Amino acid sequence: MQDFCVADYAAPQSPAGYACKDPAKVTVDDFVFSGLRVADFAVGGVVPIHSHRDATELVILVEGTVVAGFIASNNKAYVKTLHKGDTMVFPQGLFHFLVNVGRTPALAYASFSSANPGVQTLETALFQNDLPTEIIAKSTLLDKVQIQKLKRLLGGS
Repeated sequence: MQDFCVADYAAPQSPAGYACKDPAKVTVDDFVFSGLRVADFAVGGVVPIHSHRDATELVILVEGTVVAGFIASNNKAYVKTLHKGDTMVFPQGLFHFLVNVGRTPALAYASFSSANPGVQTLETALFQNDLPTEIIAKSTLLDKVQIQKLKRLLGGS
């Protein structure tokens, strides 16, 4: 099972559309499309690492400069600096994020392939729960003191 299918426009088109590009030849540029000309999260603001189990997300950057990216199931990171007018696709179910690295506030619009995309934020999934610290430490390789500090900060027990 593949995380995504990027159309191979060099391959012949069939009634079903284009074949998928060889995953080894896929780059972050296959998920970024530039050219929208349109006129806020704060400077240094972050959309934390999260996923949408039930939808692919399309982000359109209207103002600012952000670093955006996602992590495929083979742990390959696809990261790109986006500027005003750029768009990026985050494939369904994969962890992704945005960070405002510009000197001005950023404004981005998001669109989903489902009316109910669902959302799970990595930090809250790990530290805003009642999973014993010992299990989190063994499964994440984090120090127990770090885990307890993050649980206190995020409201876990």
